[in-house]
Amino acid sequence: MKKLVTCKEMKDLDSTTIREIGVPSEVLMERAALKVVEETEKYLQKDERILVVCGSGNNGGDGIAVARLFHLKGIRVEFYMVGNKDKMTRETALQYKIASGYRVPEVNNPQWSEYTTIVDAVFGVGLTRPIEGHYADIIHEMNSARAKKIAVDIPSGVNGDTGLEMGIAFSADLTVTFAYRKRGLCFYPGRLYAGRIVTADIGIYEQEAVTASAACLENKDLKLFPERDPGGNKGTFGKVLFVTGSEGMCGAAYLSASAALRAGAGMVKIQTVEANRIPLQILLPEAMVCSRFDQESNEQLLSWCDVIVIGPGLGTSVASREREQWFLTAAAREKKPLILDADGLNLLAAHPQWYQYLGEHVVLTPHIGEMSRLSGRTIQEIQHEIADTALKCAAETGSVCVLKDACTVIADEKGQMYLNLSGNPGMATAGSGDVLSGLIGALMAQKLTSYQAAPLGVYLHGLAGDIMVQTTGLQGLTASDLITGIKKVLNIYTQQ
Repeated sequence: MKKLVTCKEMKDLDSTTIREIGVPSEVLMERAALKVVEETEKYLQKDERILVVCGSGNNGGDGIAVARLFHLKGIRVEFYMVGNKDKMTRETALQYKIASGYRVPEVNNPQWSEYTTIVDAVFGVGLTRPIEGHYADIIHEMNSARAKKIAVDIPSGVNGDTGLEMGIAFSADLTVTFAYRKRGLCFYPGRLYAGRIVTADIGIYEQEAVTASAACLENKDLKLFPERDPGGNKGTFGKVLFVTGSEGMCGAAYLSASAALRAGAGMVKIQTVEANRIPLQILLPEAMVCSRFDQESNEQLLSWCDVIVIGPGLGTSVASREREQWFLTAAAREKKPLILDADGLNLLAAHPQWYQYLGEHVVLTPHIGEMSRLSGRTIQEIQHEIADTALKCAAETGSVCVLKDACTVIADEKGQMYLNLSGNPGMATAGSGDVLSGLIGALMAQKLTSYQAAPLGVYLHGLAGDIMVQTTGLQGLTASDLITGIKKVLNIYTQQ
């Protein structure tokens, strides 16, 4: 697991390291510059000519130090102070003085076409307003140049918290970020502007007084996947009930239930309409199918299962509403773990009185459109504040919120948050969310808590997409491929 930080958290960690730990800011700046040079050198070829474009803040100071280090290595380099020299920070002014002492070449009117590599050190995480005027012109010139492009800490113009473009943004091939990855380098379009991202250790570490509020999973975290008890049986590995599918919509029920079986659930039952019973029995003989909907049958299903998944292909008819309401209220009464997805969420949005049945036993898995219906906010508003939207949803419902997007946000009522970095654009396909709901359901059935199962399920879901896209391509990836991908990922990582 890797920690992720907001701009404020990064500034607090930086200042605490300087004031309380006693590491001089100049030392941190030097270490930052050394890391940028180290990573940039991997891309350099013969006859390189480097331009480092520097602002007047500490990001610019990092850049001047980078130029000095390249100069002392005998690599042709120049730096360009686009920032106001009269407004340089103390650290940047010192770096400028040192660079002058070492006779590092400075240019005032760069010929952009002459450079093979451009290093962006104009603005760091402290940028708070859109880039305009002269600065915007400079970044446009940098982007237009036919050169390799390196960003120091964060591409100038990318909001360090949201990843949004602030007027204009530098488009990097490589970003060397310091200490921790910033949230804005996880969300799009910031993640796209950053190119390849390297997180460099420069001596700033999490402390008791200042902690990172978000994290992301990595491959080694797949060890959290429940181990298979050699003495277990099908009941040991959890029983998942799917309240899914309406007439003509058995596909979603199949995908979610199939994913649960592939992710290790011991037993699966599907509560659906009669029209789906025979197709599902043929498509998925491993699952049990029930088309009854009455008090006696429902009580038996409730008593049997460990986890309930409501929503994929459910529809929003009166009959669908009755099915969801019965199991939603029963799960609340019994504190039975529950996942609400797809039409389950659409019905919830249409019946806000049902919010009383939510709580810590529930995982909500809306995409942005569904979250718009749940929250009453526009899609654009949510996209601009996706992390805060997920946190607010979790706080208001007491549930775990999985807000699905290119970078999915998983939040709980305590304010904890994961951002997911696995997956690819090919996964934006019908049925992908159905697979995810079944995957999370299987993990919860295997005794993971909702806040353990949700981020692990999302991460595994993305890895399944990543492994399958290698053979299908982005355009050819289907939800069924993801189910195959789950098997492949688990075969690779759980056997290590």
